[in-house]
Amino acid sequence: MASPTADTREQDLMASDEVVWLAEMRKDDVGRVGGKNASLGEMISAIGTMGVTVPDGFATTAAAYWHFVEANQLRPVLAAELGRLAAARSTLEEAGSAVRAAFVKGEWPADTAAAIVAAYRELGRRAGTANPAVAVRSSATAEDLPDASFAGQQETFLNVRGESALLDACRRCLASLFTDRAIVYREEKGFDHLKVALSIGVQLMVRADLGASGTMFSIDTETGFDKVVLIDAACGLGETVVQGSVDPDSYIVFKPLLDRAGARPVLDRRRGGKTIKMVYAAGGTETVATTAAEQAAFVLTEDETLTLGRWAVAIERHYGRPMDIEWARDGETGKLFILQARPETVQSRHRAGAFRSYTVLNAGETLVTGLAVGDSAATGEIALVASPSDTEGFPDGAVLVAESTDPDWLPLMRRASAIVTDHGGRTSHAAIVSRELGLPAIVGTGNATVTLRNRQKVTVSCASGDKGFVYAGTAEIVAEDIDVSTLPVTRTKLMLNLADPAAAFRWWRLPADGVGLARMEFVIAHAIRIHPMALLRPDKVTDPEARAAIGRLTAGYADGAEYFVEQLAFGLSRIAAALHPHPVLVRMSDFKTNEYANLIGGQAFEEVEENPMLGFRGASRYISDRYAPAFALECRAIRRLREQIGLTNVAVMIPFCRSVGEADRVLAAMAANGLERGRDGLEVHVMCEIPANVIEADAFAKRFDGFSIGSNDLTQLTLGVDRDSVALATSFDERDPAVKWMIQTVIERAHRAGRHVGLCGQAPSDHPDYADFLVRSGIDSISVSPDSFVAVRRAIAAAEGAWVT
Repeated sequence: MASPTADTREQDLMASDEVVWLAEMRKDDVGRVGGKNASLGEMISAIGTMGVTVPDGFATTAAAYWHFVEANQLRPVLAAELGRLAAARSTLEEAGSAVRAAFVKGEWPADTAAAIVAAYRELGRRAGTANPAVAVRSSATAEDLPDASFAGQQETFLNVRGESALLDACRRCLASLFTDRAIVYREEKGFDHLKVALSIGVQLMVRADLGASGTMFSIDTETGFDKVVLIDAACGLGETVVQGSVDPDSYIVFKPLLDRAGARPVLDRRRGGKTIKMVYAAGGTETVATTAAEQAAFVLTEDETLTLGRWAVAIERHYGRPMDIEWARDGETGKLFILQARPETVQSRHRAGAFRSYTVLNAGETLVTGLAVGDSAATGEIALVASPSDTEGFPDGAVLVAESTDPDWLPLMRRASAIVTDHGGRTSHAAIVSRELGLPAIVGTGNATVTLRNRQKVTVSCASGDKGFVYAGTAEIVAEDIDVSTLPVTRTKLMLNLADPAAAFRWWRLPADGVGLARMEFVIAHAIRIHPMALLRPDKVTDPEARAAIGRLTAGYADGAEYFVEQLAFGLSRIAAALHPHPVLVRMSDFKTNEYANLIGGQAFEEVEENPMLGFRGASRYISDRYAPAFALECRAIRRLREQIGLTNVAVMIPFCRSVGEADRVLAAMAANGLERGRDGLEVHVMCEIPANVIEADAFAKRFDGFSIGSNDLTQLTLGVDRDSVALATSFDERDPAVKWMIQTVIERAHRAGRHVGLCGQAPSDHPDYADFLVRSGIDSISVSPDSFVAVRRAIAAAEGAWVT
């Protein structure tokens, strides 16, 4: 098994069935070397040819484990201690401690020890160094099956150097098969303790202590959206990411476009705090503070992000299922490595056609926010816990709040209704266990343990996308089970109205025909938060608080313009990816002056208007000197979305276009900024929300690819009714004959010119009979909010008289 140049005696020792090279293992060797080591061997041999790099190493087999057990007469100890535990004559802690102590006191059989040492020496010869630093990891023989994840149940030892230290670390690895958490987990999953063995993986250490490391999933862990790779990255060794003790950088890669020429499909990147990192220390590791420069910089370059994304796809494709992967970057060579890969065990089990949607009603004040884990919600009283041993006084059903968690917290986590932590990312221990337990969790809040109070009643909501909220008080939680496999097929296309990028992936299972309205202004208000002109002309902003906020939000960017363009492109990209390859109509910004003024720095650039609804909004802003430079940034973001990220399913829509002359000037401004209608398939639509759009429909049809009827504004302006007036509320009615005439007329004229017509108003959601009217009028598409999708689809099918299951 060793190379022909190695010492003959070492060859003989390595030829035993107790130590094997990882490269010789395949994925069906789980019974021999456990899931983790079998997977590593599979990747080295089968995926290595695709450019995926895995550190060299070897593994002890299940035979070595049982040899150790028999040589040290441990089987009676195991049977006795576990028997006492089963009979409730000892506690979990007592039984686990006794078994582990017996393993640690044991001695390696001479032939097994010799084989491990021989392999270690050969590994050093291959690496060109004596006594190389290695990682020693456990791999249980029932580990990482698709429906049972043993991640974090056993121990890992890093930076182990020297033969004696290696043998000791291997012995401690065997003992960790009986950590308290591992004992409980096996019992819950129905595994017989005396039939599960442990293989030890020994790999060359990647100098991630000088570089970086992290985790990635080939599926969205919260929604099950299977077209993305999620990557977390931190400085130093990856244990801080897995343990949840660091707030990592995060990245999202869109899988379908990874192989498209010229596309660079990174949908999002967010900088985490990264205040600490784990590095080598004498005889092991230690945690140290990161520098200000490390905290300010992104861990991964775009090229590295895309490489990891491609590797994740290759690994997923080979195994035929979503995967949970650990990676590292060597700080000396800059090379990327895959450290391990195992099946994702939560979302991959969900039935594709069905999902449950949660809505939180009457929520109280927002207390803390963080990264949402799962998509459900729960209520309960806060229980602040400093240590997993603080079990007394923890009431069942409480909301567990801690700085972070590790496997020792599992007993408490099982008793909680929800979990909230100060630190951690989506691949932290708290996140992984919460998913498996089906609990809502919010990680990386930064301040939960100092903001929340013991016994405080709260609602923990992960029902609004990837941002989680802890609300004061007990809100109403409504759950709805949706089975889209039973929905009818219709001729009329049914699309979605989406605004919040954080929630976009929630709706990928809906059989929508695209996005009929993606609201750009929502991204500006909630992700960018700064008035675009304040980013271009910060010298005009005199308010000290606004200037400080602008500096804080744009830190790390070359200038304010790049901040705006990147954040807008990223936000819209998540909406466009969720329904890809179906069309996504992005409406250019349609704030009113009072709404723009509320953005950071906005007061310096907006005038007070008596009636903003009819004022300086929509198309008129784009061609005004007061806003044209900001409109150019919007165009840059759309170009980045289509040309760089590769989401060519994105079309744009111009709102509140009052005249044909205004339309010509807007189209010219777009072309000057690189968005020319028809080039590279770009479609430009116009909102039909002003009577002039109907009256001049023939002329507008010559300039645009389609119309999108905004029924709210069209009703307001047709009937002369302020839609926000309480006194006139009963007069505002999209079903008024005059409004219906407007809709029927624009559909007729648009179709005569060969143009598409859709409607993105609220009427079909509020009035089921309105869908019938639209279908009879020949509408091409209807766009509704996701929570109305099922009801409107059925109403359309009824109107068409074609229920097809």
